[in-house]
Amino acid sequence: MSVPKLPLSGITVVSLEQAVAAPYATRQLADLGARVIKVERPGGGDFARRYDTTVHGHSSYFVWLNRSKESLTLDLKDPRGLEILHRLLDDADVFMQNLAPGAVDRLGLDTDTLNERWPRLIPCTISGYGTDGPWADRKSYDLLVQCQTGLVSLTGTPQETARVGISVADIAAGMYAYSGVLTALYTRATTGTAHPVEVSLFEALAEWMGQPANYTQYGGSQPPRLGTQHATIAPYGTFRSADGKDVLFSIQNEREWAVLCAEFLGDPELTTDPRFATGSDRVAHREELNAVVAERCARSDAEEILKDLADIGIACAGVNDIAAFLDHPVLAARGRWREVGVPGATVRALLPPADLAGLPARMDPVPAVGEHTDAILTGLGRSRDDIEALRADGVV
Repeated sequence: MSVPKLPLSGITVVSLEQAVAAPYATRQLADLGARVIKVERPGGGDFARRYDTTVHGHSSYFVWLNRSKESLTLDLKDPRGLEILHRLLDDADVFMQNLAPGAVDRLGLDTDTLNERWPRLIPCTISGYGTDGPWADRKSYDLLVQCQTGLVSLTGTPQETARVGISVADIAAGMYAYSGVLTALYTRATTGTAHPVEVSLFEALAEWMGQPANYTQYGGSQPPRLGTQHATIAPYGTFRSADGKDVLFSIQNEREWAVLCAEFLGDPELTTDPRFATGSDRVAHREELNAVVAERCARSDAEEILKDLADIGIACAGVNDIAAFLDHPVLAARGRWREVGVPGATVRALLPPADLAGLPARMDPVPAVGEHTDAILTGLGRSRDDIEALRADGVV
């Protein structure tokens, strides 16, 4: 039985990538069948390889972000290395980069130059704050952007702010770079024009801040930090059960509120209590409402609460740690785990979240630094002696 062709088979992506944002974008392109050539520094490669060593000696970040890619080492400050990159771009469809501000300009790989020399190439730039404007020259990383967009001021408890526990700004930028490249590929296929793509970490996360921005601009104050509670909905959050476990549930509309009062709280008259009559009333009297709900939850174990809430149609869940997430019955029952190779071992990895009916998931190995250098250079017509000379000089 033949294997169906993946959607981006035949598309080549050359990426000067590091850390999280650009590797996340290109990994998703690789998931769809694109050939992704990851250009790394000779020696250590992408510095994200050394963020930690928890996955069979490899970085948990790098393993997550770099499956199904080819690794080529090049010293781009050496004219011979830059010449090899140019040769790769001759046949490439996408050029992705998230280097430090000004780095690609110094290499002569700015968007205008790329467009002039390779008019069918789609350049994609991921920056911190944009390639123009007053902060174009600033370096950035995820937590800086969480701070600059105000996200940190929303996250945590009334007493203390907190960063989001994942690289949310990097992930946002990687997602928009991925969708932007897909859009540019489609536009090139339908119009013949290759449009450059630009995404900044700041503007990607700024888009995700739309609701609190509206709330603050038109409400006069920003949403408060409330831990697991919701700034504009109540009851919404975690409550402690009799056996000491946390249970989370939320009320989304008046019908659910009425059902909760009658069937779970045992007091239908709460629906007409002026403190709780509307969603805004419940938020305004959150502490009093939470006290009522907390007293009820303290009388039952977590499993009993979850069953009672589910039986009356209220969305609810226990609060998992990461170990419980890894063993989640939904992931197991739906067959979402696959084995992926890493140098010297294999690891479990989740399938891409978007299932395309009739098409298999691509889950190829994570490369070692420079693992594909010889094969790529041979494919460009380089001889064995030439490759060894480049290696001896530290070009590859």
